[in-house]
This record gives sequence, C-alpha cells and structure tokens, in this order.
Amino acid sequence: MKKSRVFAFFTALVLTAGLLALPASAAQGEDFVSYACDPSVSAGGSAVVAGMHVEAGAAILVDVDHGQVLYAQNAHARMYPASITKIMTTLLTLEAVDRGQLSLEQVVTASENLHTGIGEGASNADIRVGEQMRIIDLLYSAMLPSANEACNVLAEAVSGSVASFVALMNQRAEMLGMADTHFSNTHGYHDDDHYTSAYDIALMSREAMDHELFRTMAAAASYTLPATNEHEQRVIRSTNALISNWSIPGYIYPYATGVKTGSTIEARFCLASAAGKNGRNLIAVVLGAENPTVDNARQRLQFSESIRLLDWGFDNFAHHAILDDTRLDIAEVEVTLSSEANYVAVRPEGSLSAVLPHDLDPAGFTYTPVLDSRSIAAPVEEGQVLGSISVSYEGIDYGSLPLVANASVERSELLYRLDQIQRFFGQTWVKIAAAAVVVLAAALVLRRLLSGGRRGGRGGGYAYSGRTRYSGRRRR
Repeated sequence: MKKSRVFAFFTALVLTAGLLALPASAAQGEDFVSYACDPSVSAGGSAVVAGMHVEAGAAILVDVDHGQVLYAQNAHARMYPASITKIMTTLLTLEAVDRGQLSLEQVVTASENLHTGIGEGASNADIRVGEQMRIIDLLYSAMLPSANEACNVLAEAVSGSVASFVALMNQRAEMLGMADTHFSNTHGYHDDDHYTSAYDIALMSREAMDHELFRTMAAAASYTLPATNEHEQRVIRSTNALISNWSIPGYIYPYATGVKTGSTIEARFCLASAAGKNGRNLIAVVLGAENPTVDNARQRLQFSESIRLLDWGFDNFAHHAILDDTRLDIAEVEVTLSSEANYVAVRPEGSLSAVLPHDLDPAGFTYTPVLDSRSIAAPVEEGQVLGSISVSYEGIDYGSLPLVANASVERSELLYRLDQIQRFFGQTWVKIAAAAVVVLAAALVLRRLLSGGRRGGRGGGYAYSGRTRYSGRRRR
C-alpha cells in the first residue's frame, strides 16, 4: 500500500513537470508602424506636374469630386483675397436661410453702417441708406458686380451687426479647416489683418458650391434687380470674365461655372474659378497676378492663367482605381486553435481611387500593409478587421483601407481546451505553487526514507550473551 502511494506521487510529479514545460500556443504579434503624408501636396514623380507653373503669386487646382489637389504653388502662403471674401459672406447668408433664420424674399433696410470698412474706389451697387431690398437681390449684388455695401447689409441681417458677422466668418473658416485665414471685414476691402491662402479659398469655394443657389449666382452673367424705394429696375453684371464679357472681353471659358473675382492694389488681381467638363469638376484659385501690357494690349493674367490651369487639369489627368477588394495577395495571418486552416488571407475592405497625371504609372504605387498581429486565435469571422493598408507614390499618401479576413475559420474545441489548460499552468502563481508542491513532496519522501532507516538500526542493536537469568527457586 505504501509503495503504491509513492509511485502515484512520482507519476503526478512527472505529469506536472511536463505541463509546465509546454511552449506557449500563440506568439504575440509585433506592432507595425503606419505613416501619413500631407494630402494637399501635388502628385510626385510626374513631369507633367513638375513642368507646370502659374504666373501668379499663388495658385491651386482641386478636383472637387475626389477632394484631391492636382497642383499647388505657394498654396499656403498668406495672401490678400480682396473681393473673393464675398464667397464667405454669401455662404453664411445662405446657411442662415437654410436654418430658417432668413428668407430669400425677406426685405431688409440698409442702415447707417452701410459703408463700414469701405474706402475710396470700392466696387458697389449704389445701395443707399434707407434703401429696402430683398435678401436674394443683395446676394446677387454681392456676387455679380461685387458690391461691398451689399455685404454689410447682409451681415446685419444675419448677425445684427457687422462686427458680430465678422466673428461668425472667422468661426466658419475655422470649421472649414481654413488655418491660414483671418477676416476683418465682410467684403475684402484691404486691411492688413485680412488675409487667407489659395488652399483656404479652395476649401471655401468647394463648400459654397455645394449650395444650388450659390452655383446659380456664381454662373450668372447678369441679374435684374427689381425697383426699390431708391432705384428703378436695373441690370447688374458679373465681373468674372470667364462668364461675362461685359467689362473684360476675350476670356469667356465655355466650361466655367463660377466663382468670384477680387482685386485691390495690395492683393493685385485674383480669381477663384470653377469649371466642369466630361463629368469632372475642378476649382482653380489664382492670387496675386499682374496685368502687364504686351504689344499695347493689357493682359488679364488672373483670367488667362486660370483658363490655362483648368485646361491643364482637364487634359493631363484621369481617374484611376488604385486599390479594391479584389486584391488577395497582400498578406496572410497565422491562425491558431484551428484544425481546418493554419492561415487566413486578408483583403482590403472598400476601394481607393485617385486622379493621376497621365505620365504617372499606376504600377509604381507602394502598398504598405499593417497587420494588428502576426497570428490570431480561431474563430475568425469573414470580414473581421485584422489590420490596414496604406497606398503611396514616392512619399505622397493616397489613403488607406482596413484589411479584413477573406474567409471564416472555425475553432477546434480540443485545441482550445488544451490551450486553456496550458494557459492555466503557464501563470506565474501556478508555477510557484507547483514548484512548492514538488519541493514539499520531495521533503516528505526524504524524511520518510530517513525515518525508516533509523528504526531498522535500533531493532538490530541487541546481542545474545549466552546466559539467562532464572527467577524461580533453586531445586535442591
């Protein structure tokens, strides 16, 4: 019986030691580092892009449908916007109409603050103090003939005061991400603290062009103002020579859909323009252009350079799909605790596309997968996110997509139970407890062995002397 108990103890000890020696069933995955580049940078590695230059202080060309910058020249440089400012004034008024705060047919009266911030020589629509006009007519006055005083009337209608409206302009600019912008007035008459950038104007123009009425006004060559208490009916005309040749002939652009001109001595000549062709929509911004005289003819570079930039964008770029969910050769993730598969393939979820210059080879894109882990325990569900993949071309980031499992993988219950046992015995406190049990058991065995040896020595320590003692009576 004693021998059986000792044998059982040593058998358990061997089994425990074997469990403690089992390797971990799943390795921890290494982290992979992702990166991102400024999406406002023009496409790299293109001779078409590298060879483009606009005769102006700053310029930008944006594909509106894909939110992609095709060309940028000093796009974040601080520039004076002049009357391009009126895009923001018009946008805020339209948003007030959308909220129900105003109506287009609402009649407002021009106050004594009509000419706030407006100096000599400013463009106007001859609106007078006390004149009563509808909101829609004030909007057209601001957009077409670039009437500065119309902006102040709109500001008071929206915010109650010009100062409050200017604060609203700056708040909206911040919301749009216009980090290079600060407005000091409603109209763009020069102020040293009134500035923006080509990039910010493109953001503002894109937002404004989302409004149907803004698009209608931006594309209008003329508009008839109805009679008021101060004026007879009259016609106002656009200052944008891409749309109207009333004041500056020779620059009509058949694809033009807007947007707004601007000029001051400090800002020079500026234009934010929009155009649509063959299902594509572009916005161009040209700031700080000069109007030199060549062969006794004055050149209007804000218009000619805008046309050249728009044509260049339409002629040299095309839309390409650069990544979609058909790509199954990206990476595999090791699967543990499954008897049906050791790996699962990943695929992109969704698609990425880009507008690329014609001389940019789509095969030159770099695809960088970032897996959450090198291995994953089953079960794995099809579509389960296992990482991400980013796409770049010569350091220019074109976006990223999640990487998901391309198939489901079932878990083996046997492997799962064994893994649970292994994890239990792999815990530090269990190892310490098991080691303590082993040491205690070994001590008990050793003590028993030593104790048994001493008892045997005492039993054999008496020797026979050959003599006995008799306690009875001697017989005579």
